[in-house]
Amino acid sequence: MQPRNMSMSGVVDLAAVKAAQEAKAKAEQARAEAARQGGGAVSAVSPASLVIDVDEAGFERDVLQRSTEVPVVIDFWAEWCEPCKQLSPLLEGLAREYNGRFVLAKIDVDANQMLMQQFGVQGIPAVFAVVAGQALPLFQGAAPVEQIRQTLDQLIQVGEERFGLTGLAVDADAQGDDQEAPAPAEVPAGPYDALLEAAVEALDAGDLGGAVQAYRNVLADDPGNTEAKLGLAQAELLQRVQGLDPQQVRKDAADNPADVPAQIAAADLDLVGGHVEDAFGRLIDAVRRTAGEDRDAARVRLLELLEVVGSDDPRVTAARTQLARVLF
Repeated sequence: MQPRNMSMSGVVDLAAVKAAQEAKAKAEQARAEAARQGGGAVSAVSPASLVIDVDEAGFERDVLQRSTEVPVVIDFWAEWCEPCKQLSPLLEGLAREYNGRFVLAKIDVDANQMLMQQFGVQGIPAVFAVVAGQALPLFQGAAPVEQIRQTLDQLIQVGEERFGLTGLAVDADAQGDDQEAPAPAEVPAGPYDALLEAAVEALDAGDLGGAVQAYRNVLADDPGNTEAKLGLAQAELLQRVQGLDPQQVRKDAADNPADVPAQIAAADLDLVGGHVEDAFGRLIDAVRRTAGEDRDAARVRLLELLEVVGSDDPRVTAARTQLARVLF
């Protein structure tokens, strides 16, 4: 079978810059949490970690969350599939060759029928990618290695340019994931502490414009700064709802369920008012009912609001799961 969908042109529509920022911030939070739990700093992965077996239970952690720091290529395969026996070793070799620029997730379709259905897999082998939480098809069937390399190069370029995904550091001497982590080193004060403090002071003083600008100043030099991204998301939320007429916004949303901008405005008010699950549910419903630019707008706003609440909140975890089901 000849490969199809080898072009990366469709990925441009999968997310906006804000979604990429949210995705990368979540990855950094996850790494920090892993470091706290493990008692050491997470610096690099072993070569063996570049090829992983994934099932339905671990899909969100191993694919969706992983895709916030590196493109994840998915190989749908089965033991009885003869072309899979040719393609899978080839993809595994390329994962090692690319040395952390992407991770290969292998999914046995016989054991994971739900994932196969969610991705709309019609035949195997089938290869997809997930970038910053967004899925796209790459090709189906066997393909020449040079053609696969071209596709991977395009995928990695899109991940870097549009989503800020720089891949994983790989320690060639590491033997596995259960290695003892190195002792944490003393972390000097960051170069942006004064700017971050100024942003917090502006936020506390009600100077939302000043807070937004201060956080943006940090991110201009350090796009991966998690604290600045979280603060910016909070400041921009407060700035958006400032001056709104809550009664009118809620009336517009109730009268026009299909009006995505109205639902987005109402979701902002829901969150500021402490109605977290209502805000998330409203936007997930909007994603489910819509398509194209409207769908993407609702999805991006949901990701922004998830960032405001924080990844440790169980309501965020539940919303991410619901969004994944709607998207896939």
